Amino acid sequence: MSAKFPVISVTGSSGAGTSTAKIALEHIFRREKVTPAIVEGDCFHKYDRYEFREQAKKFEAMGKRLSHFSDEANLFDKIADLFDSYRRTGRGMARTYVHDDEEAKLYGVDAGRFTEWREIGEGSDLLFYEGLHGGVEEVRPYVDLMLGVVPVVNLEWIQKIHRDTEMRGYSSEAVVDNILSRMHDYVHFITPQFVNTDINIQRVPLVDTSNPFIARDVPTPDESLIVIRIRKPEQWGIDFPWLLSMLTGSFMSRRNTLVVPAAKMVMAMELILAPMMHQLLEVKRKAI
Repeated sequence: MSAKFPVISVTGSSGAGTSTAKIALEHIFRREKVTPAIVEGDCFHKYDRYEFREQAKKFEAMGKRLSHFSDEANLFDKIADLFDSYRRTGRGMARTYVHDDEEAKLYGVDAGRFTEWREIGEGSDLLFYEGLHGGVEEVRPYVDLMLGVVPVVNLEWIQKIHRDTEMRGYSSEAVVDNILSRMHDYVHFITPQFVNTDINIQRVPLVDTSNPFIARDVPTPDESLIVIRIRKPEQWGIDFPWLLSMLTGSFMSRRNTLVVPAAKMVMAMELILAPMMHQLLEVKRKAI
């Protein structure tokens, strides 16, 4: 564990639902009066939207596919540098990827571009990273608490298809092509991260998702369960009997695995993460 400056990372694929973990942590930050330095992982893409398109064409000409999942399209060393610097000094370098016109007005940079690199962290209590690569090999030595958000793959695809078609205006065909083009990099750069996460949070649908490419709706929380695996529960002093008493309808499927109704996902995460946060902050207070 870091002493004065803890690093918390939430990692998961595009469309996995990492924003739910972010909500739970933000609730805890607010209650505990913690000021986080928040970094979104897409600021560490190597190319902006327009550069990526040009690079993708060059890769295609060589018979290859370029995806945002791979080491060829990301700055893993920069993520590691940020985490290492922050845990030592409470400072580090990051930038912002500007997603849309509203953000373009805020940052004064065209949508699809990056802001300049800038120092972050002043006045913060901890670093909170959310993105695709918060658990890659380069960054693991510098993370104090690592969470993986991993729906079963058919559900992940359904969520991505619905998000990208309804919110981002892509055609279904374009989204499916994007999923297929990323498959090799998904297997080699995304899934290996979840071996080393402290907590994995996996949503499992209770309805038929056998063909995700024709699903009309995303399964609702009432149609899902959440599987929460804690890699080393003894390290964090996890009280499973207490959690079972607090989360109606939950049960243990293995000695370190809790199954919870999906409607209680945020509550479950807060109950599990709050004591962990207390441990990190207690180490920090003693160091100060």
